[in-house]
Amino acid sequence: MQPHTDVETALLGPILPDRACGDCTACCTELTVTTPEFAKPAGTPCIHLSNKGCGIHAVRPRICRTWFCVWRRVASLPDGARPDRSGLLVSLNFVKEPQNCLEGVSINVRVLAGSDAIANGMAAAVLDSVCDQLVPVWFSDGSRKMLMHPDTDVARFVLSGEAAPAQLQDEVAAWRERYGMFG
Repeated sequence: MQPHTDVETALLGPILPDRACGDCTACCTELTVTTPEFAKPAGTPCIHLSNKGCGIHAVRPRICRTWFCVWRRVASLPDGARPDRSGLLVSLNFVKEPQNCLEGVSINVRVLAGSDAIANGMAAAVLDSVCDQLVPVWFSDGSRKMLMHPDTDVARFVLSGEAAPAQLQDEVAAWRERYGMFG
C-alpha cells in the first residue's frame, strides 16, 4: 500500500468502480514520480508509454498501480472531466516542505497544454465539484498557481494566525484544526 492511500480515501472517497482510465494517460506525462522503484520528471512522458498506453502495464511500478486521479474517486465530477477528455488533471498532492499549511495536503487542478477547459466551462464545473469540503484546492493554468478554496478571507486568517471576525471564526477554526500541522 502506498503511504497516502488511507489519506486519499479519507479525503476523496474510494475508487469508483464505474470509472476507468481507459485511453487516458495524462498522469503518465504530467506528473513527477520519485520512488525508489521508478522516477520521472513532470511534463515528460514515461519511458514505458507507447501509442497503445503503458507498455509494461502487467508489471508496472507500484506507484502506477496504486495512484488514481481525483476523477476516479469523486462521483460529483462529470464523466467529461476525465483528464484526456477535459484537459484537466485533478490530483491530491502531498508536499513534504510546504510554504504554508494549505499546501501540505491539497487538491491540485492542472490545465493541460492545449486545453480549452477554461473557455468551455469545464474548469469551472470541476472547481465547483471539488471546492465543497475541508480540503485546499489549488488551480494551475500553466503560468501560475492560485488558491481557489478556501476563499481569500478565510485563507488570510488561517495563514496569519490573526483572530477572525465572528462570521468566519468557525470556518477558520476548522481549517486551522485540520491543516495547522502542515504550517
